[in-house]
Amino acid sequence: MTEAILLVGGKGTRLRPLTVNTPKPMVPAAGVPFLTHQLARARAAGVEHIVLATSYLAEVFEPHFGDGSSMGLSLEYVTEEEPLGTGGAIRNVAERLHSGPDDPVLIFNGDILTGLDIGALVATHETSGADVSLHLTRVDDPRAFGLVPTDATGRVTAFLEKPQTPEEIVTDQINAGAYVFRRSVIDTIPAGRPVSVERETFPELLATGAHLQGMVDSTYWLDLGTPQAFVRGSADLVLGRAPSPAVPGRCGDSLTLPSARVAADAKLSGGTVVGADAVIGQGARITGSTVLAGAVVEPGAVITDSLIGAGARIGARAVLAGAVIGDGAHIGADNELRDGVRVWCNAQLPAGAVRFSSDQ
Repeated sequence: MTEAILLVGGKGTRLRPLTVNTPKPMVPAAGVPFLTHQLARARAAGVEHIVLATSYLAEVFEPHFGDGSSMGLSLEYVTEEEPLGTGGAIRNVAERLHSGPDDPVLIFNGDILTGLDIGALVATHETSGADVSLHLTRVDDPRAFGLVPTDATGRVTAFLEKPQTPEEIVTDQINAGAYVFRRSVIDTIPAGRPVSVERETFPELLATGAHLQGMVDSTYWLDLGTPQAFVRGSADLVLGRAPSPAVPGRCGDSLTLPSARVAADAKLSGGTVVGADAVIGQGARITGSTVLAGAVVEPGAVITDSLIGAGARIGARAVLAGAVIGDGAHIGADNELRDGVRVWCNAQLPAGAVRFSSDQ
């Protein structure tokens, strides 16, 4: 297995305000852009050539990763002028692939943190003779996902999008966002228009008798589409619960990048990350949270399961729980923000303005 497509064009609307200035795959997780973890895991599995299908804020990817040589990869970038969906994005980069018609091409969604055994998925694809193989995982509540039932041999029998009634929930197996395509199948996707592999490509392949194989891999899996999930994923990388060779340091209770400054009596725990040039004041307590580059947490602040944007400032004695603070925002002293509160980039919240929880 030598090449892959990474789908990194989404706008990340569910992650705002984190994605106002930064595309979702470039938001830092465990101290580096999330995409770094995906690239590193692909390289560790033997992938050498990766084409990035970009769209939203496409200009930020190549300056950071270049040609990929620093990671032992060959990277190329293809930008969609208009969003093309998952299938359209795959088809749009097809001309950059080097594979022959029957060769396997690995495809990743750019917002999934997983411990998937990539080699096992490729092996399943090759031994089964499938046209497309899908990574499947099991979840307790599948209503937010596409269900993928399989027969006793693992062959996919249907695609059921986001069932809502008990009668529709015929399996707990969901599409986990990683695939292996036979190269020739990619060329059958219509070019130049939006296409969803989940709603169009896969059902049509199934209807025409193509062989779609599912492989259930129940290792770590998390969709990072919401701020709460993103913060959790970053913490799990730091704690070693989610595997990645790209974490810039040893796994443990916290990760502080070298240029950050943390007061001697500040307490960091639960997989907390303190980014480059960030400052953590005396007596601050930060648990399971991410503090991005250049942010300042003033003395006595208590932050739990939250994300503090780049260059933001959290005032003294402020209490944050499950909050998301946009880049450059200023939360004045003695505020209390809880339960999913999001503060937009560069917003100013005066001292003591909010002293109650909110789910807005």
